[in-house]
Amino acid sequence: MFFFPETKEMEISSDEYKVLFIFDGLDECRLSLDFKSKVKVCNISESASVDELLMNLIVGNLLPSALIWITSRPAAADLIPSECVHRVTEVRGFNQPQKEEYFRKRISDQSLADRIISHLKSSRSLYIMCHIPVFCWISAAVLEKMLSRAERGEIPKTLTQMYTHFLILQTNIKHEKDYEKKGKDEDMILKLGKVAFEQLVKGNLIFYEEDLRECGIDVREASVYSGLCTQIFREELGLYQGKVFCFVHLSIQEHLAALYVHLSWTNHNRNVFEPITKQSLLSKVKKQFKLSSSEHVSLSELHQRAVKEALQSKNGHLDLFLRFLLGLSVESHQILLQRIMKLKRSSFDSNEKTVEYIKKKIRTIESPEKSINLFHCLNELGDRSLVEEIQQYLKSGGIKEANLSSSQWSALVFVLLTSEEELNEFRLDKFVKGKDNPENMKVLQKLLPVIKESRSVQLSDCGVTDEGCAALTSALRSNPSHLRELDLSLNNLRDSVKLLSDVLQDPRCKLEKLWLSDCGVTDEGCSALTSALRSNPSHLRDLYLFGNKLRDSSKKLLSDLEMDPHYKLETLLY
Repeated sequence: MFFFPETKEMEISSDEYKVLFIFDGLDECRLSLDFKSKVKVCNISESASVDELLMNLIVGNLLPSALIWITSRPAAADLIPSECVHRVTEVRGFNQPQKEEYFRKRISDQSLADRIISHLKSSRSLYIMCHIPVFCWISAAVLEKMLSRAERGEIPKTLTQMYTHFLILQTNIKHEKDYEKKGKDEDMILKLGKVAFEQLVKGNLIFYEEDLRECGIDVREASVYSGLCTQIFREELGLYQGKVFCFVHLSIQEHLAALYVHLSWTNHNRNVFEPITKQSLLSKVKKQFKLSSSEHVSLSELHQRAVKEALQSKNGHLDLFLRFLLGLSVESHQILLQRIMKLKRSSFDSNEKTVEYIKKKIRTIESPEKSINLFHCLNELGDRSLVEEIQQYLKSGGIKEANLSSSQWSALVFVLLTSEEELNEFRLDKFVKGKDNPENMKVLQKLLPVIKESRSVQLSDCGVTDEGCAALTSALRSNPSHLRELDLSLNNLRDSVKLLSDVLQDPRCKLEKLWLSDCGVTDEGCSALTSALRSNPSHLRDLYLFGNKLRDSSKKLLSDLEMDPHYKLETLLY
């Protein structure tokens, strides 16, 4: 009403119309949304803070009949309690054919388009990233220039190389519009990098004038730069016509943030992860007592601190930043950076300790997702030793017999996730020695990231336990969920079926086919299943329950289910 006063004059009947709130970009919101808060706002005339109003709208305390549509990246979307979500729509990136289609439409010279596609396919880390449309756009801009006759130099093979080439390309385009000195570019890139880093650490994707001033950027200077370099930095108008700034894409912010951290160490011997006050105090003490400042922070110390910070992040918001930071220290990258800025010292031979530290972390961390990112980091550093070991096992067919270490299991997950073959079907029996082996569920846990990315999972007669069922529910609730078919036949699940029933009611679960044949399903389990299938969000279409000794009462529950208005099953066999 305040921003759109014309709505006050409209005659809107609540019987004919519904109110729709669209909250675009929850991940960009700086408000603290505490869904456990006891502050309850039900009256539209009651005064409350914006975060309290937003939280009560989402929960349904305020305007319960209103429709709410929220767009967000997955990490922020998971903050909303599942009971408040009635429908989840996933905006997917490019699939395999669409990746090639993009480059063929974007590049008019089809022979050049073929070369670009061929190069990207030769680097799995790059080709996997091509599911993100913005990355395709960046790759097309860089490779079109580099693979033409007009440009010479090493073709980007890693993520860091691609983004640095893109930064160089945009800087050169800026020169064509504005003939300023290289020194000013370097200064502005460092300032933008500082904004990128400080706001990334805070989890902010949009910035205000005061954020820029704190990093030494004049607002007028930022406006001019955003006009000259529109593919990196953008200025928009927010509410009250105030200026809002952002990077064109989060990955560009992450790359500039990493560049700032690396250059702070290279040119100023600073570890930006250390508090500024601590660094200032040290410099004052050295000056007071005329101590030498020759002792510098080693690159491995900087890298180890960055790895620790990334691993401590709950939502992985520093993962890509870490990959960029490590990639920037490679020798070929130092040479590349000198095209746009001066480097006071090199880091050509300083990555051996970093590689060993990352391998040590891979052996000890429990999170499969975090270990996968560390393998991406090793790839940026040019180390593929662990991956090559696993590839040899897979080629020889000896993966079942191999007594893999924890780091080798992590490497196996990484290899499977970055394989050229799509993860259409996962079979646990390919990786375990026997069907009743007590180690099977440990293997299932270790390969959970692969299960989350698979469309069909075959676990028939694999000795799945309660622990295994609990792990599977996390895969079915993952955001986004790719799992569509799950075969649990010939496992003594009994009451564990209730765990699966709960997840079927979760809007994030997209399971369509479920086999529970010969699973010892109890009456309680059957009751939980029928209750779940009456819930509106359930996507299940085929359910196989034959081979279970169901009582007449359970069979009646299943037959009555067919008369329910929410019944969506196409196949129900018991």
